[in-house]
Amino acid sequence: MPEAPAADGAGELLADHTTLRLGGPARRFLRATTEAALLEAVRTADAVGEPLLLVAGGSNLVVDDAGFPGTVVAVATRGVRADHDADGGSDPTCGGVLVTVAAGEPWDPFVARAVAEGWVGLEALSGIPGAVGSTPIQNVGAYGQEVAQTIASVRTWDRVDDRQRTFAAADCGFGYRHSRFKAEPERYVVLDVTFQLRVGALGAPVAYAELARTLGVEPGERAPLADVRAAVLGLRAGKGMVLDADDHDTWSAGSFFTNPVLTAEEADALPPEAPRWTQPDGRVKTSAAWLIDHAGFGKGYAVSPDARTSLSTKHPLALTNRGGATTAELLTLARTVRDGVAERYGVRLVNEPLTVGCAL
Repeated sequence: MPEAPAADGAGELLADHTTLRLGGPARRFLRATTEAALLEAVRTADAVGEPLLLVAGGSNLVVDDAGFPGTVVAVATRGVRADHDADGGSDPTCGGVLVTVAAGEPWDPFVARAVAEGWVGLEALSGIPGAVGSTPIQNVGAYGQEVAQTIASVRTWDRVDDRQRTFAAADCGFGYRHSRFKAEPERYVVLDVTFQLRVGALGAPVAYAELARTLGVEPGERAPLADVRAAVLGLRAGKGMVLDADDHDTWSAGSFFTNPVLTAEEADALPPEAPRWTQPDGRVKTSAAWLIDHAGFGKGYAVSPDARTSLSTKHPLALTNRGGATTAELLTLARTVRDGVAERYGVRLVNEPLTVGCAL
């Protein structure tokens, strides 16, 4: 018999399971510490047509104040397995490593282990909250790295076909903050992720100018893994992007809006000083933070003096709960910023976090 998921009781507040600390009660809340228990919970809900929400780190969720009218499963599976490539012979530092990680493993401790082990390719993704299983869904990225660059495969449960399916990286549909798993959010449950990483003392070539400056190297050069991790953690902390229970600037979902990717004509309509990064397909990426700031929504912006939500005082791209806020209040702030940018620059920002039971 498969292990049953642990029942933590009805009425569990989802505010206690999201980094925004927002969200009402779950009708039913379960905790799955094994893959068998996770699959049992998913298949049971699907068999009776029960709405299902999977929660791991809760760093990318905006949950309605009314909560969730179905089963919420906290994904708490664990396990990290490393298999060194045969090309390395008896010395694993000469080759690479395939690392398979359970979906519920917390992301940043895994990155810390990768750095300590000399596994190259994840170091610039340090400090990101959440769990490993969430990273391929959003194609998580920061400071010039994306998980798509190192993912070898993603093993999933297909809720439509009622079977396990493993996708090679080329079949995951990775794009900027996008994947096939995000395109069909009700279909796939990520079970584990396999990363293909080089082994060495130096990180991947530094691709982000701000990080390169902090490390004292030129873009494209490499730096020691531990130095890259420390620099990224410092940069993220300075922007309120490293979780700290005592700092309301970190009571957020990280970057709330994705950087817009525009046609060349749309980009030409922006002010000359607006950031621009030409993409391989000829489109142009610009900075959501720059648009927000220059549309009049600077750090710490709030819709009223007594508002319980505001932009972070450290970074205009994070929407924060200043304590005692509601999801409705956060969405009011989000709409104000989104609509203000659209009015000023003709660019409609798209939210990065998943909204549950609510919408912008």
